[in-house]
Amino acid sequence: MSENLHNNSVTLSGTVLGEPVYSHEIYGEKFYEVTLSVKRLSGMDDFLPISVSEHLMSDTFHDGNMVTVSGQFRSYNKTVGEKSKLMLTVFVRDVLPYDETINPNTLELTGYICKPPIYRTTPFNREICDVLIAVNRQYNKSDYIPCIVWGRNARFAGSLSVGEHINVVGRVQSRNYQKKLDDETVVTRTAYEVSVSKITVLADDEPKLVNELK
Repeated sequence: MSENLHNNSVTLSGTVLGEPVYSHEIYGEKFYEVTLSVKRLSGMDDFLPISVSEHLMSDTFHDGNMVTVSGQFRSYNKTVGEKSKLMLTVFVRDVLPYDETINPNTLELTGYICKPPIYRTTPFNREICDVLIAVNRQYNKSDYIPCIVWGRNARFAGSLSVGEHINVVGRVQSRNYQKKLDDETVVTRTAYEVSVSKITVLADDEPKLVNELK
């Protein structure tokens, strides 16, 4: 296998919002940015960025159309002013007939913890742990994927070390937050991350499973 496709897989089903916007070109191949609205079980929506090659573009990617796509959750650095910002997108590898019977948002990653996990509790005493995972890709590249682990799994994730080899299962989510700028104005921005439902530590060839949250 030429790529580490087994390390990083995502399937999304949702509604196209707006029209595709040209993003960039690599080796003569054009890519377009599309926003997909994906329903959660709660009925809320995640508004997720996807990147689609011109070779996969069709009449499917128009405002209001329903689509199912599969691919990989990837990261890249974008220079904004004098700073480098980590950007996240679902890189589409295949466009499938829309299927309302499947889970509309599934993801599985295998990678390495690349920063010390940050465990915390919310004002309502809910346990959360932030974990950044490096997922290998071809040509010696890696994707750096922020993950949020919840509940009792968060406590376990907080005890893990940089370099641990882990597998996570969950979904891609969008989250709005407020950021205060240097001039004291406050702007609303959107973060994208993995909401983890199951985590497995891969060590000594014997995966250690942390129970899936119910």
